[in-house]
Amino acid sequence: MSYAPETLRALKRDASQIMARYPSPRSALLPMLHLTQSIDGYVSPDAIAFCAETLDLTASEVSAVATFYSQFKRQPNGQYTLGVCITSLCGLMGGDAIYERLSEYLGVGNDQTTDDGLFTLEKIECNAACDYAPVMMVNWEFFDNQTPTSAVEVVEALRAGRPCRPTRGPDQVPTFKEVSRTLAGFDDGLANQGPSAGAPSVVGKDLAAAQGGTSVVADAAGSAPAPGAADKEADK
Repeated sequence: MSYAPETLRALKRDASQIMARYPSPRSALLPMLHLTQSIDGYVSPDAIAFCAETLDLTASEVSAVATFYSQFKRQPNGQYTLGVCITSLCGLMGGDAIYERLSEYLGVGNDQTTDDGLFTLEKIECNAACDYAPVMMVNWEFFDNQTPTSAVEVVEALRAGRPCRPTRGPDQVPTFKEVSRTLAGFDDGLANQGPSAGAPSVVGKDLAAAQGGTSVVADAAGSAPAPGAADKEADK
């Protein structure tokens, strides 16, 4: 491994904290990979060696996990990962057009990084935010109801270092390395900044309440209503 001595000491210290959370050190591999990404910006050969040695795994075992999950990058990643949802709903609502515009604007294709190292563009298979389609994520922070123009404006703001707040989330988008450290389980102090849900996410509950019905949300006693209970009550 070619980590500088002080970097290696810090990695070992943080790795010890991570492993202490688990009954078996091997179970710490996923957060450990995020931790090394927070140093290198991707899962580097040094990262593979460090995780294998620290967790008593083979390099092949570590690589098998690192290549399975898309959040782990095997080549240098940009400071900001732009994930554009192109799955059915977002695609129909304009996700494909957003991706094409960003690809043309940045001069890169899927899973490629700009020459200045700022942006990596990727197609995402569902961001689990269909109620805000089309959605773009920047380092896994939500930018909802995007258009090709607004997506480019987000990129321009990030490139210029201007404030760029996600629709739901912290006051400013963390860098890829910063969010990697957070995913490793270290507090970034950004929890509970900004809303986590908006009107489209709770419209069903609000409609049920307005109509005097019962939603699937647990009642005050802590139990959800039985299936069909609202219909039986309405028939009385």
